[in-house]
Amino acid sequence: MSAPAPREHVGFPYRGVAEYVSGTLAFIHTALDAGHPVLVAVPSAKLEILRDCLGSHAERVRFTDLTVAGRNPGRILPGVLLAFADEFPGRRTAIVAEPLWPGRGALEYPACVAHEAMVNLAFADRDVALLCPCDAANLDPHMVSDAHRTHPELLLRGERRPSPAYGDPRQMATSFHPPLPAPPPHAATMRYDAVHDLAGLRSFVTGHAATAGLKPERRDLLADLIAELAAGTLARTDGPGAVSVWPEHDLVVCQLRDHGQLTDPLAAHGAALLTAHLHCDLVRVHARPGATTIRLHLTAHE
Repeated sequence: MSAPAPREHVGFPYRGVAEYVSGTLAFIHTALDAGHPVLVAVPSAKLEILRDCLGSHAERVRFTDLTVAGRNPGRILPGVLLAFADEFPGRRTAIVAEPLWPGRGALEYPACVAHEAMVNLAFADRDVALLCPCDAANLDPHMVSDAHRTHPELLLRGERRPSPAYGDPRQMATSFHPPLPAPPPHAATMRYDAVHDLAGLRSFVTGHAATAGLKPERRDLLADLIAELAAGTLARTDGPGAVSVWPEHDLVVCQLRDHGQLTDPLAAHGAALLTAHLHCDLVRVHARPGATTIRLHLTAHE
């Protein structure tokens, strides 16, 4: 059985601005000429280049700065790509999306690859064309290789061709949700095993997030998210869970660990986890039989 894939999900490993502009403009103009809605979701510097090169045609294109909207890679699929496609039911849409760029941190990189793999699942039954540029000149070679593995087609030297490295997107997404290291020794931890623990859990998260430097509205958000996730634990498992909070560089990290198991990679975009992806700076999930770990990262002092 072939791996699931959208009608068009094309990886574009480019080298230099000229190749970037040539490949993306050809894709955009093809879509505009056909009357399709077009979204360009790329980092701010590339966004301005494309806007200038499109001239008057730019008025017909939606532009989104992924350094803002896609700061958390897990936010891109539900909050940007699917949100755009959902605006045009029954119509073919075209999207240029560049979720990975030089400067992305090591924490974010696995989420970027998992995102590209999950695009294949989320858009498998939708009429959409996606072009995903990848800065082959300035990214590590293994990152470019991963792009070959997550895209069923590649645009190479102006020609589209099947990617021989493309693999099963579910397996790919799962492989980039690796086990997470244990919380550090200075982390504060609270166990919970009943609904009446949720109020105490909120207070626990709020207090330790405040000590770590999170502003009031952000720590209230974090406490709400953790309480919602913990309520989900109590609804689907018969065992206790544990929440840990700690500062990490300029971040406040909050981890929830329970005895349930997430088996569907797209589950990371459902219910409470969807809300977490939309509001946190990074969300990481690792699931194995009998245990799920969810780790939320929020920038402090913002």
